[in-house]
Amino acid sequence: MTKTIIKVIIPAYNEQDSIANVINDIPKIVDEIIVVNNNSTDNTLLNAEKAGATVLTEINKGYGYACLKGIKYISKQEIKPSIIVFLDGDYSDYPEQLTELVAPIINQNLDFVIGARVKELREDGSMTPQQIFGNWLATFLMKLIFGAKFTDLGPFRAIKYDKLLNLNMQDKTYGWTVEMQLKALKQKLSYTEVSMKYRNRIGVSKVSGTVKGSIFAGVKILSWIFKYSFK
Repeated sequence: MTKTIIKVIIPAYNEQDSIANVINDIPKIVDEIIVVNNNSTDNTLLNAEKAGATVLTEINKGYGYACLKGIKYISKQEIKPSIIVFLDGDYSDYPEQLTELVAPIINQNLDFVIGARVKELREDGSMTPQQIFGNWLATFLMKLIFGAKFTDLGPFRAIKYDKLLNLNMQDKTYGWTVEMQLKALKQKLSYTEVSMKYRNRIGVSKVSGTVKGSIFAGVKILSWIFKYSFK
């Protein structure tokens, strides 16, 4: 039986206090942990290296830029992975739940899995009101327009490597997660959600923690949805 090769991509901007915790809690079934240092001004790079991750640097700031850097690095490797997992570097997710996240791909041959931050498993205050509303609105519109069953835009997600390449991801900043979900719907990928625990992050969010970030993220997410509703 062919071994399932799993690689994790972690975009990280100024996550020096959390990144080692994230890396250390990732299950041993993972073959490589790739931290993409997104122009950090602190010790994120050094701490990630000390924790044993492969560290890349992406000088263009943006979540999508960092994810694309990780994908490009993997594409140049001789042995390609079976599954790519995306995980934030702020320790808000529980990395040890990665085994639950990839199980539907390994056991049921599904293409794509979202780690859903369900209310009953969320720590108080771990998601801001604007995050909760934004997730509700985006998933409501995807259900209304595309018949989707998503309930969250959670960044903790797993996807078959070949399916990820076929999506031809483009977004460089805030729209990365919703772009992936919309393209998965358009390409009729098989998908599911797995309920995940969620806690207060270490440090301050670069998106939902600021008014500017929240507005830009909201506009980007809605623009992707309406763009695809007319395709």
